[in-house]
Amino acid sequence: MMYKVIFKRIFDFSLSLIGLLLLSPIFLLVTAGLLFANQGKPFFFQKRPGKQGRIFSIIKFKTMNDKKDKNGHLLSDSERLTTIGSFVRKTSLDEIPQLINVLKGDMSLIGPRPLLVQYLPLYDSHQARRHEVKPGITGWAQVNGRNAISWKEKFNLDVWYVDHISLGLDLKIIFLTVKKVFIREGISADGHVTIEPFKGN
Repeated sequence: MMYKVIFKRIFDFSLSLIGLLLLSPIFLLVTAGLLFANQGKPFFFQKRPGKQGRIFSIIKFKTMNDKKDKNGHLLSDSERLTTIGSFVRKTSLDEIPQLINVLKGDMSLIGPRPLLVQYLPLYDSHQARRHEVKPGITGWAQVNGRNAISWKEKFNLDVWYVDHISLGLDLKIIFLTVKKVFIREGISADGHVTIEPFKGN
């Protein structure tokens, strides 16, 4: 409990600051590449629910362009995914800017992933428990399947994490996340660039 209430924030802030400093050369290179690929828009900002459902703006690298069809509708995710964006997504480099969210206190390094605001009214009481803690850059669901598992499995893993937070578990998740990034496992759902939208229970 002491770790969850006090030391987890110290852990988050310290590792995020170190991470940003160490990754700054990669951060600058990716930013430059995406500036060119996305017509001057290297970052993606989107409203997401945080702890207790409080809304914040998540920061990620922008891996898809804004190209539209002749009717003015955005093309599909797979059609808008740029070449550099595909590389950034596969290597999970698109998550690096979220270290800024962690420094600000919107997010934690480890926790349930922050999903879309429109999903909030779709959760049942069990699934809504994922918002009892700050959302994370990575989490228990990410190292146990990420986008390759069902929504039900993902939410069950999120709530399990809420009930079992500890320093040991967070360190284990960091280790497994690094391993997953290197073997590029579970990044996309079968047949999709991203997971299918959650439509409720």
